[in-house]
Parts: sequence; C-alpha cells; structure tokens
Amino acid sequence: MSILENFNLHGQVAVVTGAGRGLGRAIALAFAQAGADVVCSARTLADVEAVAGEIRALGRRALAISCDVTDADQRQALVDAAVEGMGRITHLVNNAGGAGPNDPLKMSAEEFAAVLSFNVTSAYSLTQLCVPHMRSAGGGNVINITSGAARYIQPHFSAYGAAKAALTQLTKLLAQDFAPLIRINAIAPGPVLTTALKNAAPDAMLTAMAENTPLKRIGQPDDIAAAALYLATPASSWVTGKVIEVDGGAESSVWPG
Repeated sequence: MSILENFNLHGQVAVVTGAGRGLGRAIALAFAQAGADVVCSARTLADVEAVAGEIRALGRRALAISCDVTDADQRQALVDAAVEGMGRITHLVNNAGGAGPNDPLKMSAEEFAAVLSFNVTSAYSLTQLCVPHMRSAGGGNVINITSGAARYIQPHFSAYGAAKAALTQLTKLLAQDFAPLIRINAIAPGPVLTTALKNAAPDAMLTAMAENTPLKRIGQPDDIAAAALYLATPASSWVTGKVIEVDGGAESSVWPG
C-alpha cells in the first residue's frame, strides 16, 4: 500500500467548530479534499453556509449549523444535528476559541471564567458528547486547537495563556481516558495570518512577528490545516496525547507588553 493512502478520510464525518473563517475554514476544506463529509459550525450562519457550499462543490456532503459553543444546549443541538444529518461522527475539531490581551487588575473573575469556558469547557463538553458516537462508529479522532500562548511567558495574556495551557493538558489527559478507540491530539499554532490577526495587529507588528520567527514568515491557515489532516488520518495512527507546534520555530511572542 502506498504511504499516500494513509492520508485520506474517505467515509469519515468531521465536526469542525469555528469553521466559518480562518483556521476552521481551512481545516474543514482540507478534510473535505481528503474525502470527509463535514459539519461546519460557527456562530455566524452565513459564514458556515459559505464554507459548506465550497465543500459541496468538492463533491462531499456538508452541513452548516449555527452554534455558540459556550451554550450547553447549542452544543447538544450541534451534535444531534450532525448525527441526524450525517448518520455518525468520527472526527471532532475543537477550533472555536480565543481571547485578547487582559489586564489582570481589571479583568473580573467572571470574565476570566468566560475565557476558560470558551476555550476549554466547550472542548471538554463537545468531546464528551461526540465520543459515544465515535465509539459506535468503531473509533474516532479529536483535535484541539490550542496556541503557542500556552507556553509563552508574556504580559497581559494571563487569561488566554492559562486557558490554552489548560486545553493542552486536557488533550493529554483525555487521550489517556479514551484510548485505544479514540485518539486525541492538539495543534499549537504560532501567529497565523487570519482576518482576526490582520484586524488586531498593525503592519509593523506583523513585520516584527515574521522577523521574530526563524522561518521568517507568519503562518498561513493551510499550514495548520496540513497538520490537522495528518492528525486526523491513519498516517498518525500511533499518535495520541500529543501537541504539534506549528509556529515557524518561534519561541516567544511579539505582542506588546
């Protein structure tokens, strides 16, 4: 058998959160190109409908579902709709998440908890909801999108950094709980040129980010999608509980302190 045959997702069904733009969109399209049917989820329905249309143009099935992953009822509705519409779930990508810089003297405990809920609790809950369906399908795969911020030591990122560090450790722990039928891994991107980053960082900061990276460029969404495809396919069948750092070799951040 050719090694390239291990990089396919034919007959698989993936749920991707935050799939309307950026990394989630790139991952959803990569999975479809590899043969998967994809359930695209995000808060803005128009965004995921557009991505679902792109997937159908590739000859794969797609569902577009509006879901705020911080809402328990909407998480349950997403999983129910995926099973009803696709018949099963074999893959989950917990991509929805994020937060900006925070002042630890001004961010309330409730705001801090909301960052944890968005980035960590939602991934825990969706994994919990999807695993029984994956087991029924004979096995499955979960990929959590964490961040280089989980290991960077930098000012004003105590909320986001702590949340992504928690997601990283959650990945490793759940991999132990759900092996051998379910593999759970994570990707820790460095700075990736998404619309969100363009809107948040001036050109001078983007230039500094590239210069601060050994490979001298900011990442592209497809860099992360390629890593996700590896983790999702049989090519990584002996990999679980691991975090792949896709960051151009960066070991620090250039966000201003």
